[in-house]
Amino acid sequence: MYLVLLIIAIIVCILLGVIVLVQNPKGGGLSSNFSSSSQLLGVQKTGDILEKGTWILAITLMVLSLAINVAIKSGSSTSAGSQYRDQIQKASKPSGPVGNTTAPLTTPAKPVDTTKK
Repeated sequence: MYLVLLIIAIIVCILLGVIVLVQNPKGGGLSSNFSSSSQLLGVQKTGDILEKGTWILAITLMVLSLAINVAIKSGSSTSAGSQYRDQIQKASKPSGPVGNTTAPLTTPAKPVDTTKK
């Protein structure tokens, strides 16, 4: 379920990017270069369709983001989460004997003064 929603969200992102790049609020943009759509619907209607498409895809992306979040949270009780939890618990336990196992510190030797004659 998560993977399907993620693929759909990626497709929606790509489509949204294409629609945003095609339109220009000043009437220039790439939408003016599509002569067949301008002849069929007119320049104003082409802009309206692109604006509606932008809104629809943006809302779809928000809904998909929420759905992916819900899908991840509901799937967190899977075995993958428990595997990570087990690894963390094993790593946090001490592996050696309990107590002070470090060697006692020794004092360093005094440096030899080579400036004396």
